[in-house]
Order: sequence, then C-alpha cells, then structure tokens
Amino acid sequence: MTDQPPAHKHRLYEDALALLIGTLLVALGLSIYSTATLLTGSTAGISLLIQYATGIPFPIVFFVVNLPFYALAVGRMGWRFTIATFIAVGLVSLFARLTPQWIAIGEINSLYASIMGGILIGTGLLALFRHRAGLGGVNILSVYLQDNYGLRAGYVQLAIDATIMIVALFVVDADRVLLSLLGAAVLNFILAINHRPGRYVGVS
Repeated sequence: MTDQPPAHKHRLYEDALALLIGTLLVALGLSIYSTATLLTGSTAGISLLIQYATGIPFPIVFFVVNLPFYALAVGRMGWRFTIATFIAVGLVSLFARLTPQWIAIGEINSLYASIMGGILIGTGLLALFRHRAGLGGVNILSVYLQDNYGLRAGYVQLAIDATIMIVALFVVDADRVLLSLLGAAVLNFILAINHRPGRYVGVS
C-alpha cells in the first residue's frame, strides 16, 4: 500500500488564481470554438447554439442561461460552491466578451480548433473543479435529478449533450457537429485522466 501525501487546504489566493486561470482558459477555448463555428456540451454548448441561431452574443446568453440553476446549486452543493460557480460563470462571460479584443483569430483550421479548444476548455474546467467551482448549469441539474428522481447523472448529461448536437444539425453544417464531438471527446479525456481520486490532494 502506497502512502499518499496529506491533503493541504487551499489558501484564498490559490482559489482566486484558479478561478482566474481556469476561466481565462475556458473563455479562450470557447472563442476558438466560436470562430470555427463549433459546439461543446452543457450550458456553454446551449449558449453557442443560441448565438449561432439568433446572433445574440455568447457572453450574454451564457450568463442568462445559467441563472436558473443557482437555486439547485445552493441546495445540492452549498453556498461556497454556488458563489464560486457564480463568479466563474461571470468571469467566463466577461472574458469571452474581451478575448476577441485581446487576440484576433482571423482564420483557424477546423480540426485544430476542435482539438485545441477541447484541450483549453478541459484544462480550464479541471482547474475550477480542483478548487471546488464549476460552470453551473447542466451539471447541477444532472446531480439534482439523480438525487431526487433516481436518474443517473451521467445519462442525463449525455442525453442533454446529445440533444444539443442533434439540434445543432439544423443550425450548423454536419461536419461542424462531427468536429464538435471530437472536441468533446478531447475535453472529457482530459477530465477523465486527471480529475479522479488519488491524482490530486488539495482541498478548499
């Protein structure tokens, strides 16, 4: 049996840096996806889809779409997680609006955008998860439905993300959807191999 190092409580500045770095990475990944007309899952995917269909800017849609889920977050995750998630969603919305002013992406290879966007969003989410924050929305709903109605959270998440991709076929080209699926696989692979017990011992 191998000895594991003791868990160390995160300091406030460490949590703040994780929120800043994580949301910057997610916003950059989403900006790449927006430039390449790609999608991702959860509320970010819903927000991108609404942007493509209506022209309403992603930062506004993303912030508004997440609002109904905070009540569920308080009951399921507690106030600390809810406040951290609210801040994270606000920062992603802000940075997604500012990123095009900081970096101009005139042209990007779609395959590269799919993979690199997935890497950036996955790494950003990993930073948030490890400091007990998230990007709200569908993840919270999935856990709520599992706790109260016995529906498996993973299946709920999968069903919602699949619905996003199916609806996307009516809004964007099929090749964009296929590339989006590749990006989602990259994103989830990063989380699967890094965000699990024994890989990280920091606590908030």
